[in-house]
Amino acid sequence: MKIMRHLTIAALLSACAAPGLSAATLLDEDFQDGNIAGWSTTGTVYSNAYYGNYSIGLRGGTASATYTLSTSGYVNVNISLDISAHSLEYGESCIAEVSNNGGSSWVNAITLSNGQDNSALYSVSSVAIDADNKAQLMIRYRNGGNDYYDYCYGDNILVTGEVDSGGGSSSGGSNDDYYDELSGSGNVSRSLLTYNTLMNGSDPGSRVNLSAYALPQNAAHPQNAFAGTLTLTGEATGGSFSEVKDTYNYTGSGDNTRKHLPEFSFQFIQTGSHIFPLQRGSIPSAHPNWEYVLTPGRVWQENSDNGYSRAAIPFALQQRNANCMHNGVMTFLFKEDGSTSKVAYQISSETCLYFKADWWGLLSASYTPETIANQSQLIQDYQAEIADRMPTKPLSALSTDYPGTDPSAFEAPNSTDASHVSTAGFIYGGVHYRGDCVTRYGNYPYCDSMVVPSYSSAKSFFAGVAMMRLEKLYPGVRNTAVASHVPACNSNGNWSDVTLDNLLDMATGNYGNATYMEDEGASHTDNLFLTDSHSSKISYSCSQYTRKATPGSQWVYHTSDTYIAGTHMNDYLQDQQGSSADIFDDAIVADLWEPIGVSPTGQYTRRTYDSVAQPFAGWGLMWLPDDVAKIASFVGIDDGEINGQPMLDSNQLGAALQRNSSDTGTVPLADYRYNNGFWAHNVSGNLSGCSGDQWIPFLSGYGGITVVLLPNDSVYYYFSDNDTYYWLEAVQEAHQIQSACQ
Repeated sequence: MKIMRHLTIAALLSACAAPGLSAATLLDEDFQDGNIAGWSTTGTVYSNAYYGNYSIGLRGGTASATYTLSTSGYVNVNISLDISAHSLEYGESCIAEVSNNGGSSWVNAITLSNGQDNSALYSVSSVAIDADNKAQLMIRYRNGGNDYYDYCYGDNILVTGEVDSGGGSSSGGSNDDYYDELSGSGNVSRSLLTYNTLMNGSDPGSRVNLSAYALPQNAAHPQNAFAGTLTLTGEATGGSFSEVKDTYNYTGSGDNTRKHLPEFSFQFIQTGSHIFPLQRGSIPSAHPNWEYVLTPGRVWQENSDNGYSRAAIPFALQQRNANCMHNGVMTFLFKEDGSTSKVAYQISSETCLYFKADWWGLLSASYTPETIANQSQLIQDYQAEIADRMPTKPLSALSTDYPGTDPSAFEAPNSTDASHVSTAGFIYGGVHYRGDCVTRYGNYPYCDSMVVPSYSSAKSFFAGVAMMRLEKLYPGVRNTAVASHVPACNSNGNWSDVTLDNLLDMATGNYGNATYMEDEGASHTDNLFLTDSHSSKISYSCSQYTRKATPGSQWVYHTSDTYIAGTHMNDYLQDQQGSSADIFDDAIVADLWEPIGVSPTGQYTRRTYDSVAQPFAGWGLMWLPDDVAKIASFVGIDDGEINGQPMLDSNQLGAALQRNSSDTGTVPLADYRYNNGFWAHNVSGNLSGCSGDQWIPFLSGYGGITVVLLPNDSVYYYFSDNDTYYWLEAVQEAHQIQSACQ
């Protein structure tokens, strides 16, 4: 093959160059070294040599070769490539194509067919696709032949782009990353958290409407780039606090550690108009009460900020060793040379039944620019996380997409509870319809980044799903005895005939009082919830109750039983996969959550603080709203399948979702069932046109958390904290969109 490039590298750079921009070669592949490493292939793909020229060869109609690269931080990206064909017949082809969204869709670069199969190279000098700032740009060659003796060849791939070297961006600054570029003029009218307030204001200031922390409509793309550590000072004494509810009398009129933020010094990376933390999930600290959960925020430019860029970082305070979430946001001004303003912060909402409060203040801060290890990959991973979010619309769009639908039925459990609802959502037809994230001072401005706790819904989405995953991998695990996998439960004889299945059905036969929630509400449960070590938690769980009934016969709710179940499954998995195996990290995150695109925040669970680091299994997960939508869809809509591949035991999933009449679980109350950590309620007579029993599976969490998995391939959820658990109105409205009759 003769190499016939239409443009040399020099010509391309000359043609594309613009003042203030410098060009770079992102990929230059002519295969002359005979190496095709780095290409993802199917079928017969090989390094082809033809009279001294090398190319990538694809033989037969199933062959394809794909190369993936990132163009993050580059603009005016150009792609040129060559392709040739041999021995094609009518209807056969060789295709070169490009995707700018990770393979979700493809743009044809060139297709060769019969008559163009003389082994000559055909060239494309500029593929017509937006390739700027793409986390996953993919170039693919495909053989569209019908038999093994059809040949396609790819060669001479050149990808170039321009990186801003200063002054060339539309915003006139030095941020050369155009990811999620903002197009506003920067002319923002601002009366709250102004430049002067952030630079010269005094602590504590006052609470403001949280719109002051939001990305304004006319924001310009940031001129500065943040990469390094943001450190606050004065956390232990600064700021102000106002109590809303304090069931356990945590604080009084005097000062208290609960009234102040923990120490704050964390690394962040900016990409375009986004900023994200390097640490996700609850971050252990020396503070006696609080741990941070940091989530992605935004960066922008306002003309009145005197050349500084403005950043907003969502965060939450989570009570140490507990699951409540207090959501806040902080904002500050910075320049990439390390100059920074004070940091304003405010917390005005939570998902927490027993402790509600506002925190706000203005703290001194420092910014230390740093070279972040593996920064390009971290940016690529973050951009892929955002790109993989489920399409989102406001709940109000339901009335447009499905005329006659009343969106208010999904907004709150009832009309008097709206102020206690952190957020609510409805998933249908691949769209996540989401309500506002309400606070005491306006809507939370970064609802995508707001953290919600699981509480006991983890009994379903962690413990129950983990058992189904193990049962798929190792059939029969659900019937293994507790005493054989939990040594702490092997001393009193109460657990020798109790199985993992009994634990997940809340029917171990070991209890104190069978009255509904009597055991769970007793003060002695502090020995489970408030202790730090695994030895303390498992000792309580195994020894607190005596044998009262035959295993499987009596439902009595114990979070301690689910803690035993997590310990049991962890031991079983280590027997199968080695001592380093972890039931959450391996069976849940690696096998399930990562493939369906759960965020790094959602890949976290509470664990004991000792070296065992035992995951709680029955409470302690945290999610972003998109995580809730994806996990619930995976379980309730996709039937536990990923790309058509069953990942969970279908019998146990069917039992949990009340699709298996031979295994309906235990009976907590009239018209309620509990199976494999999942609840179900019989709504017979409440759905028009349905006859007979109508069992609707759902998840329930402390304080007012509900996730409903409807049989019409939809999901309804809300996270609230007023001890309210109403969802029938939403189910009835979903039934009007598509029948939920069973």
